[in-house]
Amino acid sequence: MKARVIAAVNVRRFLRDRTNLFFVFVFPIALVLIIGLQFSSSEDPKIGMVVGGEANQALADSMIEQIETSDIEVVDLADRDALVSDIENDQLDAGFVLPEGFGASVAAGEQVEVGYVARPEGAGPHMRAVVDDALASVLIEPTAVRAAVSRGAAPATASEAAADRISALEPIEVAAVTAGEELFPEGTAGFDVAAPSQLVLFMFTTGLSGVAALILTRKLGVSARMLSTPTSTRTIITGEALGRLAIGLVQGVYIMLLTALLFGVSWGDPLGAAVVLIAFAAVSAGAAMLLGTLLDNEEAASGIGVVLSLALAALGGAMLPIELFGEGLKSAARATPHYWAIDAYAELIRHDGSVLDVVQQVGVLALFAAGLLLLASWRMRRALTSGA
Repeated sequence: MKARVIAAVNVRRFLRDRTNLFFVFVFPIALVLIIGLQFSSSEDPKIGMVVGGEANQALADSMIEQIETSDIEVVDLADRDALVSDIENDQLDAGFVLPEGFGASVAAGEQVEVGYVARPEGAGPHMRAVVDDALASVLIEPTAVRAAVSRGAAPATASEAAADRISALEPIEVAAVTAGEELFPEGTAGFDVAAPSQLVLFMFTTGLSGVAALILTRKLGVSARMLSTPTSTRTIITGEALGRLAIGLVQGVYIMLLTALLFGVSWGDPLGAAVVLIAFAAVSAGAAMLLGTLLDNEEAASGIGVVLSLALAALGGAMLPIELFGEGLKSAARATPHYWAIDAYAELIRHDGSVLDVVQQVGVLALFAAGLLLLASWRMRRALTSGA
């Protein structure tokens, strides 16, 4: 009971600080949003089209059908000025203009200029190849008819023959094969990558940010006064550890629930996600306890805690996906608890793993937590009993 009371006091003291509320509940979600958008696939590109008269509508409809097979949305516009304006305002990636009399000019064998407008950067220049292919596809039949008529065939007969030949052509099937392994499995959303990394980063940072409170508790003699009552050293240590564990769990559950509601992040097997969360919260609590017993200056401890947590997060893959690391850096990352927690969530979220698939990662996190908590308990026991 006393340990739970000590833990509850720690949690209330932490939550009273409004600065903590921002960094615990607001800032993590904002970063998940920013990083998730970076790694999310963008929406389908849009291309504008100016038909240039009703006589071109049949050819325009055929082009739209061809272009949309490439997952490009085609937007019909009234004139070239509207097209240029939408591209300037980033509402469209590119656009093309079919001049008036386009179909008749093609049928007559005249050279026709089709206008294409795009920004020099982005997807616009690359979309020109799609428009060129669509033009070539829809102009096959009128070009064939014109060639046949120039050799003496009747227009109606040439048109019928061209239509028959074109319909009889078998399409060429092109198979796209990924060589090697994909960076992320198919269907992985950007938020599926961002949410676990930010969960791990902020749980550990929040844990270490509580170091100053632990040092103040010792410096102000609160721990010593508790010892003067019928309260054992073990109870005090347990209460302090439970307080930091509770703070980490509150933040972790909050981030998991809110990212699921706002960004559709599926954390995979609930039991597996909960076990990993508890294991990493214990690691964060152990690290905070150990640092709080090693340092005596609360201001220096806060700065050291932030720097240490950010350094470990960067090395462990919480700031940049571990998949982008080189082999040497990946090996170094395994020395951090962050790596194992992120790897466990990657297994659960991206590969539909269960709690049995993350046993190794949870085991490593448990070893980290046990080692840190044992060292912290030893140091705190020394500090409470001998003042060292």
